[in-house]
Amino acid sequence: MEPLTIVDPDLPIIDAHHHLWLEGGHGGQRAYTAEQLRRDTATGHNIRATVFVECHSCYRSDGPSEFRPIGETEFVAAQAAQARDQGGAPIAAIVGHADLALGEAVQDVLAAHEEAGRGLFRGVRHTTAHDPAPMNNSAAGAGLMADPAFRDGVRTLGRLGYSYDAFFFHPQLPEAVELARACPDVTIVTNHFATPIAGGPYRGRAEETRTFWRQNIVELARCANVVMKLGAITRPLSGERWDRDAATATGADISRAWRDEILWCIEHFGPDRCLFESNFPVDKPCVSYAELWNGFKLATASFGPDERRSLFHDTAARVYRIAT
Repeated sequence: MEPLTIVDPDLPIIDAHHHLWLEGGHGGQRAYTAEQLRRDTATGHNIRATVFVECHSCYRSDGPSEFRPIGETEFVAAQAAQARDQGGAPIAAIVGHADLALGEAVQDVLAAHEEAGRGLFRGVRHTTAHDPAPMNNSAAGAGLMADPAFRDGVRTLGRLGYSYDAFFFHPQLPEAVELARACPDVTIVTNHFATPIAGGPYRGRAEETRTFWRQNIVELARCANVVMKLGAITRPLSGERWDRDAATATGADISRAWRDEILWCIEHFGPDRCLFESNFPVDKPCVSYAELWNGFKLATASFGPDERRSLFHDTAARVYRIAT
């Protein structure tokens, strides 16, 4: 087999979203630690830094429940120190979990994250993903983004200089728009293209989903405090199931399946409000790390050097306060 040709190998990249866990974490999966991440990021692309995003890993097993997620930040900060010793791309930012429904009282949890993060803590993801016909609901119920206490928690993030990573499903886009309007001083990072769902009750309704998604992406983009994270290719509206195929996807496959959605987001948010993510290792059964970034580069080949640098590096550096 011929070695993979890396597209635009000198383009600097910040991988704006990945996870880490020990053996048995994230539903019993095999470990994905700083060592596995180092191997993936060293496969040819110019990965300058990465951003860890919470995945309920290594929580504390005792103490007040609201402080148990601090264990994950402690774990990742230690992994980041290990990554620095190993060389390669540094884990340069941590997005942890905190219960934003605590309202202003969440500031005590944020202070504990800050201390545990060894200078890397940048923000919070409190997932609100919920659908009446659930596949993988992450939130206990609907309507969390409209809850006054939750909104106070989001505003507390902004007041203290932290960002909010928002993970929700595409039918919840109108709720996300209202949250962004209600919290204009908070940088809100929309995860995973706003997670268009292709399975379950939405199977066979790709065009309906795409139309709804596009209309509401336009509305979300009108909120100047929102940026869009492009990635998580496990739910392509084209119906691809690369994780079940004999061979994983190529960069050309990724570009073909996701190019229209990528370009739609960039058209409305602009390159300075879009950033790319690997979502590894969740997406690893679908595609190799090198092919994934090839796909993102192929999909954005029409943009100039400055725009591509924003998309792949500068927006993430600004949003997560990373110096590279």
